[in-house]
Amino acid sequence: MATLVQQPLVMECAGWDSYRLLDSGAGRKWEAFGPHAFIRPEPQAMWQPRVQGADGADWPAAGEFIPGSDEDGGGRWSFTENLPEDGWPLAWDDVRFTAKPTPFRHLQFFPDMAPVWDWMRGQLDPPRSGEGDHAQHGGGAGAAAQDIEGSEHPPVPLHPEADASRSPSPAGGGFETLNLFGYTGLGSLALSRHGKVTHVDASKKSVAQARENAALSQMEDRPIRWLVDDAAKFTAREVRRGRRYDGIILDPPKFGRGPDGEVWRLEEHLPGLVADCAKLLDADSRFLFLTVYAVRMSSLAIAGLLQEALAHLPGQIEHGDLAVREEEAKGLGGSRLLPTAIFARWNNPG
Repeated sequence: MATLVQQPLVMECAGWDSYRLLDSGAGRKWEAFGPHAFIRPEPQAMWQPRVQGADGADWPAAGEFIPGSDEDGGGRWSFTENLPEDGWPLAWDDVRFTAKPTPFRHLQFFPDMAPVWDWMRGQLDPPRSGEGDHAQHGGGAGAAAQDIEGSEHPPVPLHPEADASRSPSPAGGGFETLNLFGYTGLGSLALSRHGKVTHVDASKKSVAQARENAALSQMEDRPIRWLVDDAAKFTAREVRRGRRYDGIILDPPKFGRGPDGEVWRLEEHLPGLVADCAKLLDADSRFLFLTVYAVRMSSLAIAGLLQEALAHLPGQIEHGDLAVREEEAKGLGGSRLLPTAIFARWNNPG
């Protein structure tokens, strides 16, 4: 039976060459996406900015997203520079992708997911002696994402007690993983070095961008199935087919629509989806990772959901916050962590 670790974790994105959190405060954040800086709303930045003026009014940026009047979305970009019409290339480890401002305030990827990509790879990589999990209990620094050109990205090991002789995959021929709500495919590309990946997203445009990112990464020949489908319906069909996966990641929105008009409401539909995901895992599977954004919910709530759904499996369940570390401001006493999402994760060291 999977054991729930009640003490929360922080999984930390420390920034890398293609992404840096420069400053935050007064409900906004100032970020660098490669050569271009942007200002975006951030309700959790309740403190005051540390650089470029007391209220961040002097932050130099190529554009700022001006939010709508309601908390459920809306808004527009205000640009001060001419940006490349088709976006610009960025990289995380061996994954290459295109960044570009979207009407939904983000830039075609979520940088706070970098430690998650590291962690998932670590569940599938052979463990290395002397390495420990970067995620800290009690709010310490988490798996810090880095992008060091020309050097290896060190994976997080399965567990300090993991058996190094464990088979690369119980099915042979590499692992098979599932990415639900896969967006522009960075997580799928990160997983693809370990075997087959099924990438599911309801947006035809997002899946097309994911394919472009695969080509940019020179990974178009990797064994990835790119599917435009409703995540909940697809998962239910996989259960009926008797399929199994070695790992599953799901990053559901608060609200969304499927390709045929299906309605997704997180609080209403997440329990059923997690229950179906659990049926696609077995005692040889390695992980499930769930992230939740923009909801009034504790990570303990979604951890409890995993504990219930995965009661038939061994391993452990952990939960906590995803966070991005600000660049340190000189003379101001260290850098700050900006929380961005909650997560719950299950891993099975075997």
